[in-house]
Amino acid sequence: MLIAVASKSGTEVDQHFGHAERFLIYDYGGGSPAPVKEVQVDKYCSYDPNHPFRHPQFNAIVNALAGCKAVVAAMIGELPKQELEKVGIKPLVAGGTIADALKLAHDSVCTGNCSGKRRQEGSCSHA
Repeated sequence: MLIAVASKSGTEVDQHFGHAERFLIYDYGGGSPAPVKEVQVDKYCSYDPNHPFRHPQFNAIVNALAGCKAVVAAMIGELPKQELEKVGIKPLVAGGTIADALKLAHDSVCTGNCSGKRRQEGSCSHA
């Protein structure tokens, strides 16, 4: 399963979705996460106090995250959360290490039998 992470450091989930200029994409399943690629994006947030929805920036981010089942960020606004869900990407707010965030994202999305507690390796439908 492909999962995107908003990270500035490359080791922690330490970016707000709207402030991210890059997302790290990982393939999680079958044991350990594997880095796939890094995608550069224009910031979604305009720092406008009225927070208008910025369709072009949001759509560009969605295109950059194509194939991802989830995105993890330190914070995500309510409207972007709703819009991500509409396009089939599960938005998750988490902190800490990327490894922990990937497990959380996987367990939140996986409809297989593993739920993060694989009875046997390969029981996850995303492996």
